[in-house]
Amino acid sequence: MDRIYLDFNASTPVDPRVAAVMAPLLETAHGNPSSGHWAGVPAREAVELARAKVANLLGAEPDEIVFTSGGSEANNLAIKGVFFAHRDRGDHIVTSAAEHPAVLEVCAFLERLGGQVTYLPVDRQGLVDPEALARAITPRTILVTLMHANNETGTLQPIAACAQVARDRGVLFHTDAAQSVGKVATDQLGVDLLSIAGHKLYAPKGVGALYVRRGVALEPLIHGAGHEAGRRAGTESALLTAGLGEACALAADLAPMRRVQDLRDTLWAGLQTQFGNRVALNGHPEHRLPNTLNVSFVGRVGAEILALLPEVAASTGSACHAGLVELSPTLRAMGVPPEVGMGAIRFSLGRGTTAGEIDTVVRRLADVLG
Repeated sequence: MDRIYLDFNASTPVDPRVAAVMAPLLETAHGNPSSGHWAGVPAREAVELARAKVANLLGAEPDEIVFTSGGSEANNLAIKGVFFAHRDRGDHIVTSAAEHPAVLEVCAFLERLGGQVTYLPVDRQGLVDPEALARAITPRTILVTLMHANNETGTLQPIAACAQVARDRGVLFHTDAAQSVGKVATDQLGVDLLSIAGHKLYAPKGVGALYVRRGVALEPLIHGAGHEAGRRAGTESALLTAGLGEACALAADLAPMRRVQDLRDTLWAGLQTQFGNRVALNGHPEHRLPNTLNVSFVGRVGAEILALLPEVAASTGSACHAGLVELSPTLRAMGVPPEVGMGAIRFSLGRGTTAGEIDTVVRRLADVLG
């Protein structure tokens, strides 16, 4: 039976057009981008062209883009960088209870160092209330960090409104946009810092970027030579940055996402027709990523369902330990009842998803669940 990949939120394949841009650099960009001689020039040109492409996607300037090893490092640089650079002003961070571990674990680490963190609740659809954010900010608050799109449910936070709340109070605002870049517009959010992960938008693994608005001071995580304008030491990879740059150039065209959204809606309609009230939507019905469908098969266990469909690659929102089912932190924060949340499966579609694959998944689910 043909394999079907519906886990694009976990990772995407490298787009052939991205690979085509990268391939020549294996032979022509072996020099150090920081070197002034002939061998370093092609590498430096490739890095700076990539920087401009990333900046263009975000509506930023090239000097506001810092290349990293991925989204997790970008989040760490943003949050820790602000915390250590602004401790004379305060030590309070505001985030939400439904963030990715690449944010929550960073906040927990800073709490062990004496930092103060407020975890805003989310509603049943996964949304943060901007008014609750406003109430949480104190004179000691130095950063608000809220993800743009939830990796599990696809729910889109009101980032522009929340960023305005922070700006009105003189507080920096960071968003983890790893899931949203390339799926929805990310150039008018009004944030100070924004994280990108290459492998979420058809670039290779091992590369990402952090947008840093001009004038925002960060303490580097990695100290050394003055790479990336002194914000991230380490010789840049012309190969990987070129891949990310081309992926961002391609991501500027959101037209493919309309087809993907149609397929996602077809999948949801098929599941509703087949299972009725035995299937429930997790996340906001409208304000969510166009490729993401997180559903719960009520009274079932998501991991057990996927085990019956080895040909389908998707993700579950629950974890099984010694016969017990533990809800994901996101679903728990949303207040999803255990009997519903334990049956959660995330189907995340991509550019390569076909209508035939969607039909097959609905049919196979009907076969195994009855």
